[in-house]
Amino acid sequence: MEIHPKVREVLTTLEEHSHRAYAVGGCVRDIMMGRTPTDWDITTSATPEQIQELFPDNFYDNAFGTVTVKTRDEDPLVRTIQITPFRIEGKYSDQRHPDEIRFAKTIEEDLSRRDFTVNAMALSADGTLVDPYDGRADLAAKVIRAVGDADARITEDALRMMRAVRFAATLDFSIHEATLKALTRHAALLERISAERIRDELTKIINSARAMEGIQLLDDTGLLRFIIPELREGVGVEQNLHHIYTVWEHNLRTMHYAAQKGYSFPVRMACLLHDVGKPRTKRGQGRHCTFYAHDAVGATMAKKIMERLRYPGEVVDAVVRLVRYHMFYYSVGEVTESSVRRLIANVGLEHIDDLLRLREGDRIGSGTPKAVPYKLRHLKYMIDKVSHDPISVKMLKVNGEDIMQSLGIPPGPKIGLILNTLLAEALDDPNINTRELLLKRAEGLNTSSAADLKSSLERIERARDAEEKERMKKYYV
Repeated sequence: MEIHPKVREVLTTLEEHSHRAYAVGGCVRDIMMGRTPTDWDITTSATPEQIQELFPDNFYDNAFGTVTVKTRDEDPLVRTIQITPFRIEGKYSDQRHPDEIRFAKTIEEDLSRRDFTVNAMALSADGTLVDPYDGRADLAAKVIRAVGDADARITEDALRMMRAVRFAATLDFSIHEATLKALTRHAALLERISAERIRDELTKIINSARAMEGIQLLDDTGLLRFIIPELREGVGVEQNLHHIYTVWEHNLRTMHYAAQKGYSFPVRMACLLHDVGKPRTKRGQGRHCTFYAHDAVGATMAKKIMERLRYPGEVVDAVVRLVRYHMFYYSVGEVTESSVRRLIANVGLEHIDDLLRLREGDRIGSGTPKAVPYKLRHLKYMIDKVSHDPISVKMLKVNGEDIMQSLGIPPGPKIGLILNTLLAEALDDPNINTRELLLKRAEGLNTSSAADLKSSLERIERARDAEEKERMKKYYV
């Protein structure tokens, strides 16, 4: 069990001054699992004043006695280390914050207030493990179990219910039976927790590789109805001949694809919510039922959900756009370049790749074996084609007005011929594509005949053909 050298140095300094000190919580859990901790916390018998005396470069301004020590180490993980005195907590009247915090005398007292056994272990500088609640055994058994009485731990801090689900999802653990029952009994307490705290835990669940299992567990425990009740409207809602799963199952499986692919949070969230509007738009039953306008209805619902959970505006906008346009139609040879441009304009070029990722997940979540069929590859090809300037005079650093002013000639066909010749030469040597060099070259071309200038059009056409062939090869079309 390797403790970071800088953390061990801090622990040793405290011990050398007659204070007991331990790495504690998630960092101990992580190193026992062979993972690199994402942060390091230390608990000690020293008071905040004694900690500050030993580590003068610090920050201290909180009600928990935590002193943030600035190590200025090159490793960002230990550039700051939080040191908190042993403490015990009083009653939680609001199911979130302790009414009273008192400093404790022993590490065992401190560990008794923690949420789950796998987080209630402490490690000294010499590697001695303090584990009064068998957290090491629960790690081996891959179990999330509340410290002591599960009902007491949950009612102290209702956010622990979501933390239990999050740890189960991210660590691929199960939840101990008594703890799971406590979650189910007290699910309604989640209403007392701020939307921001719920959002943060939900984001971690959805960003995990086992996001589908996490959302399913939120539903199994009754927590989901206090987070995204709209999703539950899809439970048991059968779909038409294009689907083999219910709306609920389809949404989860679509998100699962995005999670397995490692896609961004907005894509995963959009996958989860993309058909949230279907239950409210369903007409008819059986293989030929319809869900007309479920994309528009779903976008409105997604916006309310995301705003209720206090997600940033740019995240809300991204998810809503993906949900709104996920039903885009595309058929090779039928959809024009102008319609592809309209799709890009509606979704935004910055979101178009994510929209295609959502479509992939939608297909797999429907039971279709192939995520990227020929039609989707062809659409990617078309998007690439219309979102980049074709080989044209638009690429040049000068335009027709510049040529006329520089050469003192009137508008006419020759202007276009000069520009095309400049383009052909710039394709051969991109270094000449500067205003100064192009205008200088235009002076020489002004003396050429129209026939000579027209030869450049063939060179441009050959370059366009070559670009098109490369694009087609890229997308296998």
